[in-house]
Amino acid sequence: MPENLADDARLLAPAQVGELLSISVDEVMALVMEGRLRGLRAGAPARWRIEEASVAEYLDDQAEEARRMALWRQSSTASFPELWGQNVIRHSD
Repeated sequence: MPENLADDARLLAPAQVGELLSISVDEVMALVMEGRLRGLRAGAPARWRIEEASVAEYLDDQAEEARRMALWRQSSTASFPELWGQNVIRHSD
């Protein structure tokens, strides 16, 4: 068991994580294999468990990525003076 796993850390089954994220168990396991979710094999027989905190971190990362993409889309429609803060751009609306 990893040393950094806190005693009070909650471990979730891949099916539970899939239900939380509205994705399949295979997609959950792909995220674990990619290192985007922290998982470990526990119990006898060994079964995969995913740290609940890593699910929250994954959701935070997804929200941040969506925020950045929205800003990127906004910036592609803005004019250069608006982006750089030079000159006052006045819109007729």
